Amino acid sequence: MLELKNISFKANVNGQEKEILKDINLKLENDKFYVVTGPNGSGKSTLAKIIAGILLPSSGKIFFDDFDITHTGITERAKMGLGYAFQQPVKFKGMKVHDLLNIAAKKELSVEQACGYLGEVGLCAKNYISREVDNSLSGGELKRIEIATVLAKEPKFSIFDEPEAGIDLWSFQNLIKVFNSMRISVQKGTIIVISHQERILNIADKIIVVADGRVTMQGSAETILPEIMKNDTLAKPCCKLNMEQ
Repeated sequence: MLELKNISFKANVNGQEKEILKDINLKLENDKFYVVTGPNGSGKSTLAKIIAGILLPSSGKIFFDDFDITHTGITERAKMGLGYAFQQPVKFKGMKVHDLLNIAAKKELSVEQACGYLGEVGLCAKNYISREVDNSLSGGELKRIEIATVLAKEPKFSIFDEPEAGIDLWSFQNLIKVFNSMRISVQKGTIIVISHQERILNIADKIIVVADGRVTMQGSAETILPEIMKNDTLAKPCCKLNMEQ
């Protein structure tokens, strides 16, 4: 289980200190699929980065399996079993996709194993296994490869920051299948996705709504999604995707 106690985060914005997160308290249970949603600029991605260790909170505590990880960085948290997929995937010129998957898995994967992870995110493995992770790949391809590396890590806790950003409709449909598969898998671990997409919200075990830096609602998709749809102060779930070719 991962627990956030009284988490706040302040940042310098245009020369002025701004409180991005305000006294966040959350308990994220094992083997659950969470979706964090809310208006743009509400602090959702900041929350994801604090959980991953990319950012350190200004105050409060974070516990992972009852161990205080408040001041540990992203590398240490990754070793403990926290995986993170960036909103804008990182490029690695000169590194092949197979090598990146090996690094993620911390072992030498056979071509068949590596292709299995690529297949799960909707990529034709034979066309990608030897490709370099560079500018020759589109944004959607990079996003799917990054998600494949998270799958290869088999983390206890996976964080996906707006995974639908920059991908085409076909890729998004495959992404839903990947998340559905992860959700029902016996060894899925805990999954948290930052998203506005209604189809992702619909498959959540629990939805967490963040607005103005605070958790304003949380509960099952059946309970929370209707509240989101009728509340004009919250960002509505949308279905528009970048029709990238």
